[in-house]
Amino acid sequence: MPHPAATVVDSSEDPSGGTPPGSEFTPLLRAVRHQGLLEHRRAWYARTIAANALALAAAVAGLFLIGDSWWALLLAPPLAVLCARTAFIGHDAGHAQITGDKAAGRVIGLIHGNLLLGLSYAWWNTKHNRHHANPNHIDKDPDVAADVLVFTAGQAGARTGLRRRLTRHQAWFFFPLTLLEGVALKVHSFRDLRRQPPRQRALEGALLLAHLVGCAALLLTCLSPGRALAFAAMHQALFGLHLGLAFAPNHKGMEMPDPHGERWGHLRRQVLTSRNIRGGVLTDWFLGGLNYQIEHHLFPSMPRPHLRRAQPLVRAHCRELGIPYAETGLVDSYRQALRHLHEVGEPLRTR
Repeated sequence: MPHPAATVVDSSEDPSGGTPPGSEFTPLLRAVRHQGLLEHRRAWYARTIAANALALAAAVAGLFLIGDSWWALLLAPPLAVLCARTAFIGHDAGHAQITGDKAAGRVIGLIHGNLLLGLSYAWWNTKHNRHHANPNHIDKDPDVAADVLVFTAGQAGARTGLRRRLTRHQAWFFFPLTLLEGVALKVHSFRDLRRQPPRQRALEGALLLAHLVGCAALLLTCLSPGRALAFAAMHQALFGLHLGLAFAPNHKGMEMPDPHGERWGHLRRQVLTSRNIRGGVLTDWFLGGLNYQIEHHLFPSMPRPHLRRAQPLVRAHCRELGIPYAETGLVDSYRQALRHLHEVGEPLRTR
């Protein structure tokens, strides 16, 4: 999206420095290009953005119509879902899926990230680009750096104090912690302003501030301070949970490259570290296309509606090369992710 700086490395090139002729990835890339799956779908995204904007406007109008009542809190869950849709649009803009025009993509990202969600587009892009270049790499992927959660036995062994006690049972805390993710993303966004160049910092900071002031003004206009605070807390908690539900299945419990071992090529680096989620249209909508995590990582700039069409090509190519292609149901994906977190913390429980 949750993403202006550089766009994510285009899938037509190996992030390690180009796709050599005869590499494992080249025939797949050729087939995908032949079917036009890397071409932009501007009309599809225009409809998606317009529908999302109208739905957000309807939710805001609902707040005014209900007025200062606890019934207004019923709008918090659907608004959280709509904000997740907004985040998915920002995510796609950051990957240059919506348009090849960097300036236009940045505008879309700033609106859907900074202004509508209070999330820094530049911060997310920088962080997310690093993740895509080296997914699940303990030294290079910021998403598996030791923080509140840890992902390897080595990280677990270095824990002390309160964090050590948390790590012992981190699988149980995972989904409760996602309730704080919406707020955590905002905090990271403001902190990142110090890193940004002055002109970019001024623009991003102004949009982040506009978001906070706008949300506060909206809630305090419609609701009493107590109800406004309750609405904001519920909305942010459900928004964070939704993002957690969308991101949790993607890589947790999958292969983690050995920093000192053989360097994988682009195909294996992306396929072996990613997990797909089976499902239909509803799953695609709920997870924002991230259920096609393998295809998305192989082709970051591929428009979301093309990921489903690319899946048979990718699956067949992996089968031909004997490369495992991980795909499971939604519930089982959470089970696998939580099992991995539980196993990482196990040595601390036996001491």
